[in-house]
Amino acid sequence: MNDNSNPDLATPGGALGAFAQTRWRATETLVDMAAPTPAPRIAILDSEPQNVRFDIEKSALVIIDMQNDFCTKGGWVDHIGGDYSADRAPIAPLQRLLPVVRESGVPVIWVNWGNRPDLANMPPNQIHLYKPTGTGIGLGEPLPEHGARVLEKDSWAAAVVDELKIEQQDICVDKYRISGFWDTPLDSILRNLGTRTVFFAGVNTDQCVMHTLTDANFLGYGCVMLTDCCATSSPAFCTEASIWNVKKCYGFVADSPQFAAALKGAAA
Repeated sequence: MNDNSNPDLATPGGALGAFAQTRWRATETLVDMAAPTPAPRIAILDSEPQNVRFDIEKSALVIIDMQNDFCTKGGWVDHIGGDYSADRAPIAPLQRLLPVVRESGVPVIWVNWGNRPDLANMPPNQIHLYKPTGTGIGLGEPLPEHGARVLEKDSWAAAVVDELKIEQQDICVDKYRISGFWDTPLDSILRNLGTRTVFFAGVNTDQCVMHTLTDANFLGYGCVMLTDCCATSSPAFCTEASIWNVKKCYGFVADSPQFAAALKGAAA
């Protein structure tokens, strides 16, 4: 008998789940786990070391740490004498890319370092990262210029830079380590979205971007680093090594015009 003849299967029922790709539906007599699979929208990305064929319906853009403490005058990096301006390089490319990504229906996920005010889940080794000599201003402590607390959730310090706007449909994830997957719901969100391919942007290329990307690779996702949408205040060889390692071990690299062209080409 054709399953469509079953009245239970013809009934939409109550939706269970945030995303259509993996949602169940339930009635009094049936739980339907067979979420309708969106028709693939195939795109071809001009990338290295090989081109990538990917399904737009199973893709996501993850943007890491484009926040004031790292990218803005008066933030923590500026306070300690670092070159915060280097971390601003992804702003303009992301401003051009994000409308194309959203129009294509690719989810945008902002992963920002945003600690609990009480630092209850932060072990000493992570606090040491921001206060290596035990003196100065570290995690959760107020910056002298305006009192914003370093990388504290909901503070100016942890907010995305003004030049990049979070839209209502975007997803935000707080992280507490250099990797965006450690002790966060990022993996669960990507799996609920049905994601297979993740595009990475943000700062710092050799630190939070790189380690989030490598963890994504270990979890089985296809990974693409968008080189012009990533930046670091580290020496140039750190970026070179990161890109080399992504191409060698962890995935693929492309730039934002190549990603936009792939999305637009699929739409055409």
